[in-house]
Amino acid sequence: MNTGVSPELIEAVRVRLARTGVEPSAAQVAVALRAEKSVYGDAEILAVARSLCADLIGAGPLEPLLAEPDVTDVLVNGSREVWVDDGHGLRRTSVTFTDDGAVRRLAQRLAAAAGRRLDDASPYVDARLAGGVRLHAVLPPIASGGTCVSLRLPPRRTFALPDLVAAGTIPPSAVPLLTAIVTARLAFLVTGGTGTGKTTLLSALLSLADPGERLLLVEDSAELRPLHPHVVRLESRPPNLEGAGGVGLRDLVRQALRMRPDRVVVGEVRGAEVVDLLAALNTGHEGGCGTLHANAAADVPPRLEALGCAAGLSREAVHSQLAAALDVVIHLTRNRSDGRRRVAEICLLSRSSTGFVESVPALTFDTKGHPRTGPGHDTLTERTRP
Repeated sequence: MNTGVSPELIEAVRVRLARTGVEPSAAQVAVALRAEKSVYGDAEILAVARSLCADLIGAGPLEPLLAEPDVTDVLVNGSREVWVDDGHGLRRTSVTFTDDGAVRRLAQRLAAAAGRRLDDASPYVDARLAGGVRLHAVLPPIASGGTCVSLRLPPRRTFALPDLVAAGTIPPSAVPLLTAIVTARLAFLVTGGTGTGKTTLLSALLSLADPGERLLLVEDSAELRPLHPHVVRLESRPPNLEGAGGVGLRDLVRQALRMRPDRVVVGEVRGAEVVDLLAALNTGHEGGCGTLHANAAADVPPRLEALGCAAGLSREAVHSQLAAALDVVIHLTRNRSDGRRRVAEICLLSRSSTGFVESVPALTFDTKGHPRTGPGHDTLTERTRP
């Protein structure tokens, strides 16, 4: 909102409120404006107060962007560049900040709201805000172009499979196989790059699980929202300012196994928790699933191998666990032309003659959703047959 208020007046109001220690409500902002002898009518003061409240206690100029229903990411690159992703790729907005100090204050206020520190001694932060928004911020001189803020918004709604078909994410020919994978309780991973819709697809697939099943969701940030009657959520916690009290995904996977799960779900597999997840799926916990960052379905076994070896397993042990634990990879991509997210591959994980697991294509889809069967199609069809 353009209020016509000078940055100097905004700063004076901010200082006055800080000195008095009052709650920065619209009424108090209006009182502070009058105390600064600003010549405004009541209607103008209320408009200025709303704008200042957004700057003082909200997300400032980013508030209107965060309120847009289709926006999933808001990205601030210094004071003059603000970008959003609304499902059609990144686009630059007309929103700007007065200077880099305003971006820095916003980043520090959001970090403080999450109980995290952001200053010259700790120039970056990764945190979860109220409502599930994920915050990442980096201060200069680490960010040489100015303070950078990245906000990832949680899904505003849960999409069912028909919704994703209508949006073009899932080709209609893939629906029977995807449904059969969940019904047959095969263990699977939804893979893809950043922003390809992995969490959205996983939520839709979990909504297909039998209502009598108990789903244990383990996440860094509560993003999965399946339409299911029996969901238990466990969420990781970062260490406090003293470096104590942190609870990681690996700890939570172990706790989930003691809570009588029918399905163990890891929102994003990206570290040592892969060891406990593979072990769990090898001990009778069928139907487990999660998401994993990968450039292609063929890269999934090497990616899991790297994570497992970093956690202390040998290469042979990782592939032995993997061969018995996971069945399917569902890979998503994003079209460069229009930003549309879509299922590109459904692959079977199978041990090759070398003894190592590889991704064998079962169904691949071109940019128009036309399917092509692969060498793993018949085997996967047989394993999903009732």
